[in-house]
Amino acid sequence: MKPVARFLAAVPPVVVTVLMLVAIADMLTGVFLRYVMTEVSAVFNLPSIRFYWVEEIGELCLAWMSFIGAAIGIRRGVHFSVQMITDRFPAGVRRAVFTVHYLLIAGFGALVAIFGWRVAELNSQSFSPALDLNLRWLYLSSVVGGVLIVIYSVASIADGWRGRWPAMPDASGAEGH
Repeated sequence: MKPVARFLAAVPPVVVTVLMLVAIADMLTGVFLRYVMTEVSAVFNLPSIRFYWVEEIGELCLAWMSFIGAAIGIRRGVHFSVQMITDRFPAGVRRAVFTVHYLLIAGFGALVAIFGWRVAELNSQSFSPALDLNLRWLYLSSVVGGVLIVIYSVASIADGWRGRWPAMPDASGAEGH
């Protein structure tokens, strides 16, 4: 089971990396088409090149990267926290604070997933103008991100109760991961 879990845990960072590369290539393509090819088309009196699809691809990549990246941040414990205060608490109080913290985050993730599903369903009959892509795909990013936030929050609680909170120093003072 552990190799499968490790593989599944490696998928979201890989997806975010691929989306980032696609977004970079998309932006470079957009700049090239807008500032080079439109000028070439004008000079040689060629038909203009339509590049409205560039914006839609960038929007899709940004939405998916944001939601999946937020979930990855939850799992790694890199989101904002006030450790200056929690570090002064006894270990039992810190455990309770971090448990409640991750439960609240899991609740937020569940709300994002539920309402994201509703928005995806509402927009399931709409299509993007340039790519003619069903807009459900754009809004499903919030569902996937919300589900990942719930999973990663619960996994962080489980790890924390074993003594390895993602954002809390362990007894030796080293960061636990």
